[in-house]
Amino acid sequence: MDAVDTTMEKLRAQCLSRGASGIQGVARFFRRLDRDGSRSLDVGELQRGLAELGLVLDAAEMEGVCRRWDRDGSGTLDLEEFLRALRPPMSQAREAVVAAAFAKLDRSGDGVVTVDDLRGVYSGCTHPKVRSGEWTEEQVLRHFLDNFDSSEKDGQVTLAEFQDYYSGVSASMDTDEEFVAMMTSAWRL
Repeated sequence: MDAVDTTMEKLRAQCLSRGASGIQGVARFFRRLDRDGSRSLDVGELQRGLAELGLVLDAAEMEGVCRRWDRDGSGTLDLEEFLRALRPPMSQAREAVVAAAFAKLDRSGDGVVTVDDLRGVYSGCTHPKVRSGEWTEEQVLRHFLDNFDSSEKDGQVTLAEFQDYYSGVSASMDTDEEFVAMMTSAWRL
């Protein structure tokens, strides 16, 4: 494990010590810091944000973290990649149940979930906005799909995007049994 990995473990432990919403709260906080919508933070923004949250890194740790997630050499770190790395990894049991839920949605079996795939699994016709005439069933399904899509809503959700979404949920659940039970119930697996 290198110094940046050690630093990320330290940050992860500090976040998790804040309880179930620790990492999710940090994610919301940092997204608010990104005032220009660039999905990146400079070293100063990151350092001020971490300090405001009571998460302390020394200068060398801060530099290492920023360098690791500076994808284009601009001196800023990619916020989504940083937050993804901050989440604890999912266990095999959690990954398996997420993959099973994705497979249920991916009716075409092409590795991408679309509105057409959802139409084969779920109906949006009883959604209140469809019943009121405000939305079509397609709009409801697209809105539902957008929950799992990356920040660039393209109407297609890959297994990686689906896993990324559930890795955020997973971080707030203490046991594999609890997570598996939630997934099994939610997706009727």
